Amino acid sequence: MDFLACTLLTGTGATLVMDIWATARKRLLGAAAPNYGLVGRWLAHIPRGRLRHDSIAAAVPVHGERLIGWTAHYMIGIAFAAILLGIWGLEWISHPTIGPALAVGIGTVAAPFLVMQPGMGAGIAASRTPRPAAARFQSLVNHAVFGLGLYCAGWATGLVYAP
Repeated sequence: MDFLACTLLTGTGATLVMDIWATARKRLLGAAAPNYGLVGRWLAHIPRGRLRHDSIAAAVPVHGERLIGWTAHYMIGIAFAAILLGIWGLEWISHPTIGPALAVGIGTVAAPFLVMQPGMGAGIAASRTPRPAAARFQSLVNHAVFGLGLYCAGWATGLVYAP
């Protein structure tokens, strides 16, 4: 295994942990699960010249938007794992520590705050939502869980591969 394989395993595993958290949160707390179909809709409109929407839910649906959104969700998780391993090195897989994983996980909240939410019509850091503070808190928690997922997936990857 090499950098690419470790990145794929760690990123996929961390994203899966985030998805398990979303399912648990929905069942235990009644919180809405993320709608990656809307993410796919937003992404599919970008090549058509539309980066920002007033409301992505009101935008014209796109064929395959759910697949596009879910694929992007996992590809982005893998890209964030590449950032972790790019900064802390492949050696991190041999002895994963929670600090770097949480730093990257929590740091990734900048992507939805500054790119995705404004593009989808929610404003910077969910400022145009009915409850911005609650939306920000949920994003922060979700990305912290992703960070925990990076740690757990890094640990599991290290069982298979130790440089």
